[in-house]
Amino acid sequence: QVQLQESGPGLVKPSQTLSLTCTISGGSITGNNYYWTWIRQSPGKGLEWIGTMTFVGSIYYNSSLRSRTSMSRDTSKNQFTLQLSSVTPEDTAVYYCASQIRYLVSVSYFFQFDSWGQGTQVTVSP
Repeated sequence: QVQLQESGPGLVKPSQTLSLTCTISGGSITGNNYYWTWIRQSPGKGLEWIGTMTFVGSIYYNSSLRSRTSMSRDTSKNQFTLQLSSVTPEDTAVYYCASQIRYLVSVSYFFQFDSWGQGTQVTVSP
């Protein structure tokens, strides 16, 4: 059973970099067909996908955030990270890490959410 836990500072000042870590237990970050994702939620805006790292280390970002977003992983610690630079108050949100599993049906791949962290509130304020 994969379990996820977000960690990092809850308060970030404008223009600085938001840094979060997701720790995986009960599974491996290199486990076959697992995708590792950051998602955020702010009042009235719903859920916004930030980026995803595959089990072989490929990374994909939301185009609207790509210029400010960086993901990485540490396979020895079974962790993956998020860095969001040049933050503004508009980046205030609850940030979640989540796992997805890729599966094949006929000739198409599909992705199903597996586990979610509890979420961590990050506030951008002077």
